Amino acid sequence: MKTCGLVQIIYTIAQSIGGALVLLMILSGCSALGFNSSNVTWNTYSNARYGFEFPYPSNWTVLNTPENNDGIAFVSPENDSVQIRGWAVNELPKSLTEEQHSEKAVNPNFQTVQGISGVMFVEVGQQVSSMTLTLTQAQVQYCWQGRSQSKDFPDYYRLFYYIAQQYRISRTGG
Repeated sequence: MKTCGLVQIIYTIAQSIGGALVLLMILSGCSALGFNSSNVTWNTYSNARYGFEFPYPSNWTVLNTPENNDGIAFVSPENDSVQIRGWAVNELPKSLTEEQHSEKAVNPNFQTVQGISGVMFVEVGQQVSSMTLTLTQAQVQYCWQGRSQSKDFPDYYRLFYYIAQQYRISRTGG
């Protein structure tokens, strides 16, 4: 497993001391090495429409399933503010969007165990904090997110990071 550093994570910080303290706690323990996945019983969510999958703790509950089958959300049985989500969307061809977007693309800063590079974005807010992974393959954008109340985020950071690393895209999906 990899250890993350300041260069690997793009983040925004709430302008409060609380947000800065949470960020400091997260970055001080910014290693997925401390998370023991063998202590968790896992299930795997597989999305047939887009061909992606990720593990989730087996005791977590499905929040909702969109009718279009583009993803899913799970909630922790211990704290309903702790959620993980996975979804995918088809992107418009670059030729249609190049003129509309003057923003520069963000370089990949994360790699899954499968070897797919993407962008990991950690946002620490005053109330809610999240970790969002975005992977783009062909014309599909794959997203995964873990989020919780900011005060609880350090407790879930390693779990979220582990799940993001395990995110997989099948070559036949999309």
